[in-house]
Amino acid sequence: MASSRRRTPGRRVWPKIRLLLLVAVVAAGGTALYPVWKAANPDPPELKVRYRTDTPATAAAAKPSFEVFNDTGKALPLSDVTLRYYFTADGAPGPSSYAFNCVNAVFGCSNVAGRVVAMDKATDTADHYLEVRFTAGAGSLKPGANSKGIDLQLFRTDHKRLKQSDDRSFDAEMTSYKEAEKVTAYKRGVLAWGEEPDGTKASDEKKASAKAGAPDPLPAPPDGVLFDDFTYQGAKDPALFKHGWLVRTSKGGPGIESTWSADGVTFPTAEGAHADGQVLNLRAGTDGTEAGTKQASLGTAASKFRDGTYAARIHFSDDPTTGDTGDHVNQTFYTIGGKGSKYSELDNEYMPNGGWGRPGPKLDTVTWYDHKTNDRVYETTNKSLAAWHTVLIRVKDGVVAYWLDGKKLFLSNGKYAPRADMSVNFNHWFIDLPFKGDRAWDMKVDWLYYNANETLSAKQVQSAVEGFTDEGMNYFDTVRESR
Repeated sequence: MASSRRRTPGRRVWPKIRLLLLVAVVAAGGTALYPVWKAANPDPPELKVRYRTDTPATAAAAKPSFEVFNDTGKALPLSDVTLRYYFTADGAPGPSSYAFNCVNAVFGCSNVAGRVVAMDKATDTADHYLEVRFTAGAGSLKPGANSKGIDLQLFRTDHKRLKQSDDRSFDAEMTSYKEAEKVTAYKRGVLAWGEEPDGTKASDEKKASAKAGAPDPLPAPPDGVLFDDFTYQGAKDPALFKHGWLVRTSKGGPGIESTWSADGVTFPTAEGAHADGQVLNLRAGTDGTEAGTKQASLGTAASKFRDGTYAARIHFSDDPTTGDTGDHVNQTFYTIGGKGSKYSELDNEYMPNGGWGRPGPKLDTVTWYDHKTNDRVYETTNKSLAAWHTVLIRVKDGVVAYWLDGKKLFLSNGKYAPRADMSVNFNHWFIDLPFKGDRAWDMKVDWLYYNANETLSAKQVQSAVEGFTDEGMNYFDTVRESR
């Protein structure tokens, strides 16, 4: 019987080793070439941003408009998305010297928040950016959907003109929507679109590790609440009207008949104001004649407010800004609505020099039943209020309570309660004209807050206001009109 030949272990192992070596070489080569291949074949973006503007390089405000596209097969919550618009601050102002507002969005400006941020590392075309976020109330984009136009304004709070020619994200040629990679977008904190000023692109592998944790999504604004911190350019700012405000220029009283003017409605910065420093300023000016008198008023276009908490932070003045003192001016925060048997009016009227034969300084808190018959109840607080104050009106179960800086001033009930939905207003007017000569008086309002669902304290209101402004929510209105 012939003996069989046995193969040595070395001969059996060597082919396997060669195969493993070949696989390792191929893998190493593939790993080395992967970045090159990846750069040439990046993953498609999850979202895209298109941009347009209709302003020249020098303008009163930048007016960027954006469209966000969902390029994935899944719904994209807009609260996951953050946009950044990069610009160079003119001169050397800080972030608080710039402000933004929303003019229009399909899902409502109430769901748009923003803040101006100074960059840690400035470039020739960017040392700040406007960061725009969306609340949960903005909803989600379906696969392939477009947010439609989100129209914003960015402006200096000193209202000087902007030079946009050195702003990274500005492009005067884009008068219709086009993809704009100099506007960046982030999904849950990770760069998803565009190129940052340092050259980082959404396709870069380092993007995920370069970003901090995702910010918490913004909740939807609370239902039945109006908040506004008066971040506007002026009386003709389109956002002012889009947000439901009317500047009064109509005829009639109170005060000097038919002297209401938009000239006295401005939005300057002011010492003692919160957040970005802008306030509503109502100036009543006169030379002592009817023809030379201008009164100022801003109020809501809608009459949809009744029960709940009305609150405003107001700076009353005891002295004119220019000219001699002594005028019987009336600095007013009030609500009004209804007619006839439904007439309703709630007043806070501060008169530093008194009026109607009664001395000042004094604050009248008044609940009206019938204006024609002068049927009202009121309480007078006789003291100077020449400073910032939190003024509250609380309405619940037919009871109206007036508060100043957390202290109850007056309470009315029974028939003296609102019988109709009302508008909310701020007026500054002259009761009469006791002498000749130019003078001007200023009344300032830092913010307005209304909550239809709760009666809150001044501290609770202040906490809510700080929470909104910390998130960049400078305006929202979720109060429904009665049917």
